[in-house]
Amino acid sequence: MSNNISISSKLPAGSTNIFTIMSKLATEHKAINLGQGFPDFECDEKLKKLVSKYVTEGKNQYCPMAGLPKLNQTLSTKMERLYGMPINPDTQICITAGATQALYTAIMAFVHSGDEVIIFEPAYDCYTPQVQLAGGTVKPYQMTYPDYEIDWNRVKDMVNDKTRMIVINTPHNPSGTILTKTDMQSLENIVKDTNIIVLSDEVYEHLIYDGEEHQSVMRFPTLFNQSMAVFSFGKTLHATGWKMGYVVGPEYLINEFKTVHQWNVFCTNSFVQFAIADYLVEPKNYEYLPSFFEKKRDTMNSLLSETPLIPKVAKGTYFQAYSYEEVSSLPDLEFAKYLTSEIGVAVIPMSPFYTNPPGDKVIRLCFAKEEKTIEAAAERLMKLRG
Repeated sequence: MSNNISISSKLPAGSTNIFTIMSKLATEHKAINLGQGFPDFECDEKLKKLVSKYVTEGKNQYCPMAGLPKLNQTLSTKMERLYGMPINPDTQICITAGATQALYTAIMAFVHSGDEVIIFEPAYDCYTPQVQLAGGTVKPYQMTYPDYEIDWNRVKDMVNDKTRMIVINTPHNPSGTILTKTDMQSLENIVKDTNIIVLSDEVYEHLIYDGEEHQSVMRFPTLFNQSMAVFSFGKTLHATGWKMGYVVGPEYLINEFKTVHQWNVFCTNSFVQFAIADYLVEPKNYEYLPSFFEKKRDTMNSLLSETPLIPKVAKGTYFQAYSYEEVSSLPDLEFAKYLTSEIGVAVIPMSPFYTNPPGDKVIRLCFAKEEKTIEAAAERLMKLRG
């Protein structure tokens, strides 16, 4: 047998991500999985029927690279209604194979070797490897429990001639926090009159609670001129497995985005685009989401109030951060494994979302679950009282 050829990994530090590790552990121990972020309930039957309708009608061939015109028009109308920003459906939107592909394509399009990219940690785990694949260097800003706040003066001090991009995420996974109008204005002041691009991960735009409003970059015209905003149909429609998303930005940035998009995906599945275009015409099909998920958040926090876990009450996303400092001194990964194997509830530790973890005793639980799932998990977690 011949020897394997020599290869040089582009991600030599790469390893199995924390979601795969914890989900595998959950399966092995038959634990309730509150770790990985996906619903355990179905999407709307009306939406499924629309998908079936368009498959049956033969909408199964390539569609335009930037997206089905009907869908892009629906999104344009939706965004102007929500954020007050007129978006040209022909030149300022591109439909993608999920938000992760949109993020990857944007980073590959604009980040060159030697460029620096500022991210805010704890950060969703795809940002850093994507920057590394593009040849860039990540400059992490560390946020910590319990506030996860940003000191924008510190951010300003991090900016230099090599800064090419700043990646933000609001509502924020994994902390459940949101950026305020003041935060966005501070960011706008930092990047104006520079060549910095803001990559705004807004996949949880509709999952925002307590009467707050989502502060999209589209609410800030000067900031938006240097920004690309990424969205997820999977999060909005309870259909994460469809891997459908989209990116919005000024025409000159979208044009450059499409030069990369055409070579790594070209276009996404047509029949789902037809279905979503019809479904999202009705605002009621996404307007219910804040109250829907806020109720699930409140249910989880209420049920777990009798345990020693301390919540950082989520303002957005479908994730809830909990401190376990009154329960254990174990590092968070070891505590998460303990909860999975001994208590029977799989969670996600916070440390994998950091370059240099601060040592906070914090875990992340997903509440995008049926009430019976949340109740069953809470019953198991009651064992922590003793």
